[in-house]
Amino acid sequence: MARYSAWSVFKNGLTGNRQWARAWRDPEPQQHYDVVIVGGGLHGLATAYYLAKNHRQSRIAVVEKGWLGGGNAGRNTTIVRSNYMLPGNREFYEHSLKLWENLSHDLNYNVMFSQRSHVTLMHDPGEMDVYARRYNIMRLTGSDSELWDLATLKKEIPHLDYSADARFPLYGAAVQRRGGSARHDAVAWGYARAADRLGVDILQNCEVTGFTRQDSRIVSLQTTRGTLEAGKVGFAVAGNTSRLWSMAGMGRLPIESHKLQAFVSEPLKPLINHVVSFAVGGALCYVSQSDKGGMVFGGDLDWYKSYAQRGNLPQVYDVAEAVTSMFPCLSRVKLLRHWAGVMDMSMDGSHFICKTPLSNLYLNAGWNYGGFKASPASGWYFADLIANDRPHSVIENHDLDRFRRGIIIDERGAGPDPKLHG
Repeated sequence: MARYSAWSVFKNGLTGNRQWARAWRDPEPQQHYDVVIVGGGLHGLATAYYLAKNHRQSRIAVVEKGWLGGGNAGRNTTIVRSNYMLPGNREFYEHSLKLWENLSHDLNYNVMFSQRSHVTLMHDPGEMDVYARRYNIMRLTGSDSELWDLATLKKEIPHLDYSADARFPLYGAAVQRRGGSARHDAVAWGYARAADRLGVDILQNCEVTGFTRQDSRIVSLQTTRGTLEAGKVGFAVAGNTSRLWSMAGMGRLPIESHKLQAFVSEPLKPLINHVVSFAVGGALCYVSQSDKGGMVFGGDLDWYKSYAQRGNLPQVYDVAEAVTSMFPCLSRVKLLRHWAGVMDMSMDGSHFICKTPLSNLYLNAGWNYGGFKASPASGWYFADLIANDRPHSVIENHDLDRFRRGIIIDERGAGPDPKLHG
């Protein structure tokens, strides 16, 4: 498949854009694969790509029950950042951000990554102290960070509510300038195209319906497009992890599935040139402006467990109130649409990339609110795990056994409650 270039755009423009090849193949399933990745979202596609690119693996299939980008990949607010501080998380998300910075060149596809800065608002002196600790750790471990005082914040983002009677008074902000956002569809298409160029079979409309086990391994997967024999199997299915885990006869996982809604407004002229977030007084909100002008924003989970990909009205009210308390100028803007993704929330708010009790089954799950920004590193480390059958040192504690060992990777310090890890 030809590489995209300025010359190819020019040449195809002269011929009416009728000569473009399709971005990736639509192959028929083969009987046997060395590796089958279940889940054609960002993490599954990234895993297949890095397996082929970094580890020279062949005969790889990505199995997706619907179409690429039809699950959580297309149901998020596209925020990228690495402002984590705990060992394991810190190195992981910084690696992910570095991969983001070169991803368009690596994939030969414009993922529309915009490093417009990630700004976390602070509302009292205690919160400023907390973020000073976190952001100093970031600087000490090779990342970028800034603390803005109120005067700097007013200059950078003038449309916030700075009034004396503001619902959430402002003291300053913690900023990561290398953070920003990307286009979720473009990331999925970029990884799919790049993986396909390396020989990966992407099997859409291919739902897994069962597994055949022999002793302590999976020997084949039953799908709606036939039986696939597999040397190794990786699960990367976001909110449906528990379903697949149970289908494989593995019992229960330490995760809960919740809905997370996101919203987009009608398009406006340029207003917000950053990704802005805050969490205070029971309110959580994050907002940025898309390339089409819409305000893209979200907040807390819907508090009940569900597999539905649609939201409910109380959370619409809650998030709308939060965003207008932050930007009062948006109070008369019309909501264009909203949607929900299914999030697998772990007990400590951190993910799992690990081996399982089955010798050839590997797990990628528990992403909570962090799945989109983690996509490149998730695929990189999951591919490394599958290829080498051992965890990289960065993810060695992100396993299912960490709770028994007393290793809690609780970035927010919210305790063992999946609903509280924002």
